Amino acid sequence: MKKIYSCICFSFLVFNAIAQRPCSGPEFRQFDFWVGNWEAYGIKGQKAGDSRISIILDSCVILEEWTSASAQQGLIYSGKSFNSYNTATRQWQQTWTDNTGNTTEYLRGTASPGKIIYYADKVTGPKGNFMRRLTFTKLSDDKIRQLGERSDDEGKTWTIEYDLEYRRKK
Repeated sequence: MKKIYSCICFSFLVFNAIAQRPCSGPEFRQFDFWVGNWEAYGIKGQKAGDSRISIILDSCVILEEWTSASAQQGLIYSGKSFNSYNTATRQWQQTWTDNTGNTTEYLRGTASPGKIIYYADKVTGPKGNFMRRLTFTKLSDDKIRQLGERSDDEGKTWTIEYDLEYRRKK
């Protein structure tokens, strides 16, 4: 009887530990290189904005909080993205939403060391549907490249929408 009680107690402790840390596997940490406070610059060196990246929801989600450096048409552009590893599809996903009412869902994402590539297969715009690709590349501990691209021919060719270098704030 004592053995059964010990097994039940041990099983409960293990289950409780797993239940409290469902996102503790290494796949959930593949995008941690982006966590921090950043200034983002365009390819001509102009500051594009600031971004604060944090881990939330018991380490299951990486939250981006973006604010543009300057106003366009009287509006300081801001948005948030929620990045998570989907255990069912074994892919990364990002949902971006902003203060202009736009949302983009990147439902396919692959990771390799220091790199995440997201795909939004069906984005609807004024001229019809298109695809988006979003690539994050770790250049160093203090620099990351974020490349946003668009395809109007189902991924055969891509054009750059923006190319940013994130520099860690000191």
